Amino acid sequence: MASSSAVLSYSLRGGEFSKSKNLISASNRPLTVAIPLHRRPHKNGSVFASISVSNPAVRTGPDDLVASILSKVAQTDRGVLLTKDKHKEVAEVAQELQKYCVREPVKCPLIFGEWDVVYCSNPTSPGGGYRSAIGRLFFKAKEMTQVVEAPDIVRNKVSFSALGFLDGEVSLKGKLKALDDKWIQVVFEPPELRVGALEFQYGGESEVKLEITYIDDKVRLGKGSRGSLFVFERIRNSV
Repeated sequence: MASSSAVLSYSLRGGEFSKSKNLISASNRPLTVAIPLHRRPHKNGSVFASISVSNPAVRTGPDDLVASILSKVAQTDRGVLLTKDKHKEVAEVAQELQKYCVREPVKCPLIFGEWDVVYCSNPTSPGGGYRSAIGRLFFKAKEMTQVVEAPDIVRNKVSFSALGFLDGEVSLKGKLKALDDKWIQVVFEPPELRVGALEFQYGGESEVKLEITYIDDKVRLGKGSRGSLFVFERIRNSV
């Protein structure tokens, strides 16, 4: 039963060329991609257009990476619907974002607030048995949220619809402890289950360790002790 409680312990998006486009090179000098406005016939009768790029290197900042990762995980049932290659793309963007993480994310006040769990590389990590292949046949997840309250309280909640008509939710309350500048540990009380008018507590305590790999005012990325990647999108600021 401990495993079913741990599943809730998730501690934490052929183009057309325009006439010209300015890019930023590694030397910070603007580059121009020029597309001729006319086609020139070759002597053999063929028609062609030319593109001139003096330096293809383009810098991508954290805002672009955040927009990219959110677009990649949108409408994917929190990662369940992604192929292996798409999961790899998400991981690659997360790896790039890690380079922009603040020095001591555990101490960053942006950690506090309400978060939506929008992605996990392991579908059963947030939601456990409810999110397994069999579990998803009977339980449809509606919301997966996490609230981090100052100074050290974490509240996880998964709301679902059972058999398509019976609403329910599983919630966990835990205490957060910083292990170092990036890693946190959360010890959770036994989970509470509510289905219809029934409400009860089951199982025992559980704990999770998570490395915060990136955080800003929009998203938080984390990696579990077993390697699962989580993407959290902010719902609201400190509560």
